[in-house]
Amino acid sequence: GAGFVQVNPLHAAVPGAPTDPSPYRPSSRRFPDPVHLRIEDVPEFAYVPDPERARALRERAGRLREGVLEKDALIDRDAVWELKRDALELLHQVPLGPGRRAAYCDYLAARGTALEDHATWCALAEVHGSDWHRWPEGLRDPRSAATDRARRELMDRVDFHSRLTWLTDTQLTAAQRTAREAGMPVGIVHDLAVGVHPCGADSWAQQRYFAAGMSVGAPPDAFNSRGQDWGLPPWRPDRLAESGYAPFRELLRGLFRYAGALRVDHVMGLFRLWWVPEGRPPTEGTYVHYDAEAMLAVLVLEADRAGAVVIGEDLGTVEPGVREALRERGVLGTSVLWFERDWTGDGRPLPPERWRADCLATATTHDLPSTAARLTGAHVELRDRLGLLTRPLEEERAEAATDTAEWLEVLAGLGLLRGTGGDTGTPAEEAEIQAVHRFLLRTPARMAGIWLPDAVGDRRPQNLPGTWDQYPNWRLPVADAEGRPVTLEDLAASPRLHALIDVVRDAVRDVVLDAGRGRGDVRDD
Repeated sequence: GAGFVQVNPLHAAVPGAPTDPSPYRPSSRRFPDPVHLRIEDVPEFAYVPDPERARALRERAGRLREGVLEKDALIDRDAVWELKRDALELLHQVPLGPGRRAAYCDYLAARGTALEDHATWCALAEVHGSDWHRWPEGLRDPRSAATDRARRELMDRVDFHSRLTWLTDTQLTAAQRTAREAGMPVGIVHDLAVGVHPCGADSWAQQRYFAAGMSVGAPPDAFNSRGQDWGLPPWRPDRLAESGYAPFRELLRGLFRYAGALRVDHVMGLFRLWWVPEGRPPTEGTYVHYDAEAMLAVLVLEADRAGAVVIGEDLGTVEPGVREALRERGVLGTSVLWFERDWTGDGRPLPPERWRADCLATATTHDLPSTAARLTGAHVELRDRLGLLTRPLEEERAEAATDTAEWLEVLAGLGLLRGTGGDTGTPAEEAEIQAVHRFLLRTPARMAGIWLPDAVGDRRPQNLPGTWDQYPNWRLPVADAEGRPVTLEDLAASPRLHALIDVVRDAVRDVVLDAGRGRGDVRDD
């Protein structure tokens, strides 16, 4: 009964050892990462010339799966890519049939110079490393004679990486088609990162559009009192305007090929970005403005052409007028339960009927604690262990407990908190998570989402802003309350997940019934 599935950015990563695990610091936003390929679904896999080697690859895959299912295990992205690359090298030896060859050639023609640049960067990175600033001088320019010669010399590797991109695009397109054919009104919600890695393919191929010596970040705010430097070079607004916003249009068209909706990370970046000079702390940055009218026009035009929804991540510091401008153009915002308070009044939790309608409503995000962590205070204890608190532990605990108690009071007052050990025997924490989702469905939000880790009681954030090697960001498999990883099959069979889905389904049914009586809005949840 789900209307959509939202995924992290699937942009191409910067290769290396170790690879940067963050999907928000990609090598390229224009092309997907072949690490996400399901190798067995590639038609040529059935015809690999070395069946014994293929069997050995399957055995390696099995060992990787077993390893990541151990308690406290982490996802080893480098090992996954090494395995899949070996399999893809084997696949590359299999000639494409006439139909497949024609489809591949059509893709090459459609993506043109952009794909050729991307595949060339990948081939050069295999020889010279993944930081193009350290390459021989002639190769630092994608249009130089030296680069042209190198491309011809490495043509087989350029073709290899072009084919991988095509295979990944093909599977992503099939995933979206399958979702819609299954009855999902939206399908896959893809994520557009705010920028790219300074050493990656896009920053090499599109150098004239990026500001040298600058990095995107955020000023001090409620999330991080020291501000943030994300290490992403910003687009130059003058060069974008001169080009008629061609790089932005191309980027969006590539993503909308296989997206039912697109979440735009830090959508405020279409209006302004916090530029941090190289070597300076984030507190010494400044805002640089973009032509938001033009950027939004391109965004909504490409979304309309694709028949897709756009969701803007508008959390944190938002300048006046941004949310209104997005709403006027049909771009949804992002509303997270714990931040929805009456900030202009008494500061109490905002009643459901006062939430905005034009948003995706959730209990948390990838940058925030899970609902179980908030309810138990585990998020405060984690930040204390990592030395990230800016106030005494007891103050932080007390504030978190007060915040949680206020929300639980609201949930109980609305009759949403049910079955805490009494009539149904539902554990208190699980009942409280169910109540949170009943609340979300009481709001007029156009879309409402479930964070999968909330369905099994995971207490760990997927990403902890302000950390690098202190915390295993982006490497945590979904796990239960004891930290034991769960497979997709485990999730599908989980009684706790089924109970939560039943709660959401009942709430959606009530919304639909109310809408039929003229008292609400029908939504895709």
